[in-house]
Amino acid sequence: MPPSDEVDRIVDAWSRERPDIDFAPLQVLSRVDRLARHLDRARRSAFTASGLESWEFDVLAALRRAGHPSQLSPKALLQQTLVSSGTMTNRIDRLVERGLVERRTDPHDGRGVLVVMTDAGRRQVDAAISVLVTDEAEMLAGLSRADQERLSGLLRKLSLDFDD
Repeated sequence: MPPSDEVDRIVDAWSRERPDIDFAPLQVLSRVDRLARHLDRARRSAFTASGLESWEFDVLAALRRAGHPSQLSPKALLQQTLVSSGTMTNRIDRLVERGLVERRTDPHDGRGVLVVMTDAGRRQVDAAISVLVTDEAEMLAGLSRADQERLSGLLRKLSLDFDD
């Protein structure tokens, strides 16, 4: 049996106090929540080391994943980052000010706008993703590759109900 963790202690305490409740969901989701907090700290650290805020990384990463020439419409960015239109406009404005993206007229629709990542934006998002993947690999180092794949599959199965 693996050693106990804080979630085990919490669930044991609740089970003593409320034996009428099945606390099995806490065994899973409290651990997911705790891991999410560690992951959030690691990601913020990786982004900070690369000179980015997490929201900046989100926008630049969406552009980078779009492939050459790393451009998307503001609407496509909204869909990928799940923020409001006003928030996205503000984020694009701030990224333009930092020289990480540019706004260009869509050549296929003269009324449309494309957000295009600059070379500086590409350098920063590439640096951030390199640090992030290294840090996340370290977080998973205690699991074998097979365990990582099994865990990934289980989390995928659980998250499918939440993806729109």
